[in-house]
This record gives sequence, C-alpha cells and structure tokens, in this order.
Amino acid sequence: MSDDDLDEIDDFDDVFSDEDIDGPDGVRTFSIAELADEINEVLGDHFAEGLWVWGEVSGLNFKNPHTYFNLVDVDARGRKVQVSVNLWGTEMKKLRPTLMKSGLDLANGLKIRIFGDLDFYGGFGKLSLIMRGIDPNYTLGDIALQREELIRKLKETGAYGRNREVDMNPVPLRLGIVGSKGTAGITDFLQQIEESGLGFDIKIANVTVQGDTAPAEISSAIRALGRRDDIDVIVVIRGGGSKTDLATFDTEPIALAIADSPLPVFTGIGHQIDHHVADEVAFESHKTPTACAVALIEYVKTFVDDVEGAWASVAIRASQLLDESGHRLSKVAREIAVHTRTAVDRADERLGDRIERLRRRAPQLLAERSLAIDNLEKRVNLLDPVNVLARGWSITRTADGRVVRSIDDVKAGDPVVTTVRDGSITSTVDATAKSS
Repeated sequence: MSDDDLDEIDDFDDVFSDEDIDGPDGVRTFSIAELADEINEVLGDHFAEGLWVWGEVSGLNFKNPHTYFNLVDVDARGRKVQVSVNLWGTEMKKLRPTLMKSGLDLANGLKIRIFGDLDFYGGFGKLSLIMRGIDPNYTLGDIALQREELIRKLKETGAYGRNREVDMNPVPLRLGIVGSKGTAGITDFLQQIEESGLGFDIKIANVTVQGDTAPAEISSAIRALGRRDDIDVIVVIRGGGSKTDLATFDTEPIALAIADSPLPVFTGIGHQIDHHVADEVAFESHKTPTACAVALIEYVKTFVDDVEGAWASVAIRASQLLDESGHRLSKVAREIAVHTRTAVDRADERLGDRIERLRRRAPQLLAERSLAIDNLEKRVNLLDPVNVLARGWSITRTADGRVVRSIDDVKAGDPVVTTVRDGSITSTVDATAKSS
C-alpha cells in the first residue's frame, strides 16, 4: 500500500468520525457502548436524587456478600412487570441494623418499598436498580394489613373461634408436636416436658417452619395429627425469628388447619412480643415454646392435684363417717346391752312362772300321755301282720320275695309262696284272671 493510499484512509476517518455518523434519516447512530453510556447519563439526570420503588420480592438469590432479586408487580392489563435489583454487600451491611430493628428479612413474596439508583449495564444489556435503602414500615404495614384481612375473613366464615369449642382431655399427656426437629424451639419445649417428670407421650411431625413450603407442610401435619385417636393435644411450636420468617404463621392454610382441627391446638411461636393468626385461632396460645410446655404441664399437675385432693377429702370424710359410725355403734351396743339384760330378766321371770306351772301340771300331763301311748300300742297291735294272719288273712309272695298285689305281678307257671297263720304254702300259678 502506497503512502497516498494511507493518506486517503486517514482522510476517510476524519470525515466519518463516530460522533458524525447519522442514519439515512439524519438521526444520530450510537455504538452499543455509547448507547449504554447515554442511557445511564439520561437515567442519572432524570433520577439524580435516586427513586423509591415498591413491589413483591421474587427470585431471591444470595451470592455472598451480594443479594440479587426481582421486584415484581402487575400492570393495569394484568401483565407481570419486573425490575432486577442488586444489593451489594457494602449496602447490605448498612441496611442490616434497620432490618434487624424492624424484625424483617428479605424473603420471596414479601412486599417492600426500596430506594436506589437505576443502572444500565451494557455487559448484560440489563437495567437494574441498585438498592441503597428500604422502608420497613411499608412492609410491616402490609404484613399487618394482610393479617387483619385474614382474621376478618376467618370471623366471617365462623372459623375464628371453632377450635376453642372442641373438648379437651383433662389429662393431656399424649401430645402431637408440629415443629422442626433440632431447632431451639422444639428443644426447649421437649426439655421442659422431660424435666416435669410426668408421663407425657410425644409424637413429632417434623416440618419446615419457614420458607415457601412451610405453610403447606405445617397445615398438612396438623390435619394428619387431627385424624389420629392416640393424641390429646396438637402443639405447634417455633422458636424466634424475623417477622418475615414468622409470617408463615399468618397464612390462611395454617389458620384453617388449626380452626378445623377436631383436637385442641396449642401454639408457642416466636418471642414474647410476637402474635400471629395461628395464635388467634388456636385453642390456647402462648408466647414461647417453653411457655407452651409449662401450660400443658400445669394442666396435668392441676388434674393430679385435684384427684389427690379429692382422695384426701374422701379419706377425711370416710374417717369422719367411721368415727361417727363407731360412736353410733357403741351407743347402739350399750342400748342393746340394756335391752338384752331387761329382756333376759323378763324371760327369766316368764320361764320361772312356766316351770312352776309345769311342776303343778306334770302328774296330770304324764297320765294323759301314758293313756295316749296305751291307745297307740293297741292300734299298732291290731295292725301287726301276725295278728292279721291269725284272723284268717294270708300273704302271697313271688319266689324272690316280692308281695303279689296284682295279677300283673305273676304269670302262669310262676312259683309263689303263701304265708298263713301257722306256716307257708308253696304253689305254682296255673292261670290269672281279671276280676269283673
């Protein structure tokens, strides 16, 4: 290539610089890099002081130390719209005290209002909001509003107080626990139960107590335990956490599962200051898992104390009745002794009188009895077989000694023996005939 050719190329670059290239219609043409810079310059001019944006958190992704998510909304035509949000680690460090003070934590589904700057990153061709602030009152207000709306709905449908109307075993020793094994909440509960020394029978439904799947898992566990016949009380417990995590217990599936349970449901969720829709509809709610365990222990101890008190009252009353009965028995015994002595004395008198009368009548009675005996002896002698035979009667017997009283007792050819006054006659039956 000649020096003249190189000069022509230099002249071409001078004529067609990046700043002067226009389209066919005279509108300026940008390189992609220029466009990215231009967009950011426009965004910076238009939103020089930053901007507040509200929406629902979606696609939350933590990549230490940074946090990424989408802020989602629905437009007037019902279409989903969203913007990417980047929360750098340095900004998260600044925001963490605010989140902790309000008890919040970022979570999918959470409605938030945040402050930041718009940035178009040419490397991805993506518009993002660089988050630098958050309005916790907006989120807290939305959580409270949703909670109040759910409570209103539960009251309108009659579900709000339904679980408080079920019957409860006065000795709730068989417990169905809905919680996450190994967490501080369930550990504190079980330790309190064990230290009571009472014979509790524990069955645990291990569930996730926070996150997107928690409402479905917890409500399913409550319903499953409610169908069992070896449980007295269902206990829903969770230790402390952020308001975002604890909002699980403000959801409709869990509220309805508790309301519809045929067994009483006790709750012990979060810290002293926390209160949830699950607490509102439960048979009995307590501030913490430990407080819930203490309440159940008190139920059993109260029953035991009542039973022991009743037995003590029965023993005291029985002792009183025995003493009273002993006194009455002694009194009756004394009265019986007096009456017995009087009766014996009177009987002695009557017996003496009768003995005296018998002594006077004895000769006469002996004569009368002697005469009666003589008469009986004469009647017996008249009936003696010997005397009967002497009067001409006889007795006929078969060969084996049976008395012949009827012609049916013998048949022709049978030997018979006839006894008369002075001996016996042996003969043979020739025939028998019925008398007319």
